[in-house]
Amino acid sequence: MTLDTTSQTCVLVGAPIDCGKVRRGCLMGPDALRTAGIASTLTDLGHSVEDWGNYAPDEITGANCDNPAVHGLAETIGWSRSLRRAASKAMESGTPIFMGGDHAMSLGTIAGVADYAEKQNRPLFLLWLDAHTDIHTLDTTTTGNLHGTPVAYAMGLDGFDGFEPMPKVTGENVCYIGLRSVDPSERQAVVTHGPTAIDMRALDEHGIAAPLKAFLSQVRAANGILHVSLDVDFLDPSCAPAVGTTVPGGATVREAHLAMEMLCDSGLVRALDIVELNPFLDERGRTAELMVDLTASIFGRRVFDRDTTRY
Repeated sequence: MTLDTTSQTCVLVGAPIDCGKVRRGCLMGPDALRTAGIASTLTDLGHSVEDWGNYAPDEITGANCDNPAVHGLAETIGWSRSLRRAASKAMESGTPIFMGGDHAMSLGTIAGVADYAEKQNRPLFLLWLDAHTDIHTLDTTTTGNLHGTPVAYAMGLDGFDGFEPMPKVTGENVCYIGLRSVDPSERQAVVTHGPTAIDMRALDEHGIAAPLKAFLSQVRAANGILHVSLDVDFLDPSCAPAVGTTVPGGATVREAHLAMEMLCDSGLVRALDIVELNPFLDERGRTAELMVDLTASIFGRRVFDRDTTRY
């Protein structure tokens, strides 16, 4: 096997969205990643980098929802429309890296990537590296936090009045890895709609390589476009504290790097979200630096270039 070290154009898109949950601070995420050296890291790996700066939401008025718990609806809809355009454009220019911002940004980034995939007549696949399923709708959420809704929106579930329809991602094309905080209604939605759901117990028992390899084989067989959404809370908070939704028992740094290295080896990644980085909660920038390191592993950094099929 020859490792793919082909130079890419990496398009950095800042999404300082901070309305998808109550706890503030994620709006500083894009600039924290810049400060941690994401552009120079990618350049050192041989890639060209275009930084398109930080985007802003469209102005939306008159957004309403029957669920009184939902908050930040108009602003979130505005972000979804702005980032959808940005994502579709970035896909035409290279490999976009969407720097968040809370996970509600994926309501826009996935829609834009889905638009691109539809133009290419190729199916879109989602790899959701997260402690949570994010499969609530506006009707089912009890917290009203819209960062818990992007997968449901991508799968075309009902309950997204005010959001523009997007090309549907089928449940079988979605894979969760790292789950450990799923409420009963989300659990039922996973059972009903059929995404692959790998929780931390499964990783403890079988490791991360086997389920990820199986999903990547599925993407390759379908000639699919792969969008990876990497939430800081995929990792254990002992190594990545800068997130407002900490759940103990997450992936280790080594497990995360293995996943990123496998994604690199596959050559399938066409878009990346980095979400829920809250620098206000960080310790001397170590979470931001870790997220940059994980990004580097996706884009080719490794100790040795080696044929991993021999081991």
